[in-house]
Amino acid sequence: MSSPPSPPSTDPDPQLPEAFHYTPDEEKYVLEADALRHRQLRSALLYGSSRYWRRRQRVWPAVIGGAILIALICGVIALVGAFGRQQEINEERGWGANRQVGSASIDLSATSDRP
Repeated sequence: MSSPPSPPSTDPDPQLPEAFHYTPDEEKYVLEADALRHRQLRSALLYGSSRYWRRRQRVWPAVIGGAILIALICGVIALVGAFGRQQEINEERGWGANRQVGSASIDLSATSDRP
């Protein structure tokens, strides 16, 4: 008749690579690997993806400097636009260019009367 099935051996199969052998506390190692991956991703986000930890490039100062530069440029554009609108309003009200031309003509007439 047939022989009874042999019980599974506790020795790992010599044909399997070592990575596939049974590992006690495997869940612990999986959790540690996951935590390591999270730390690596966080550091890559904060310091860039440089391979050498001693050559970490600081990303945040460049981001803050760029934001300040953009804010300054937007402020200058808004200031120039407001100045232009105020000039148009002054011209509509009759101030500005007409007033300067009138004062210039008065000054010229006052100087032409002198000998």
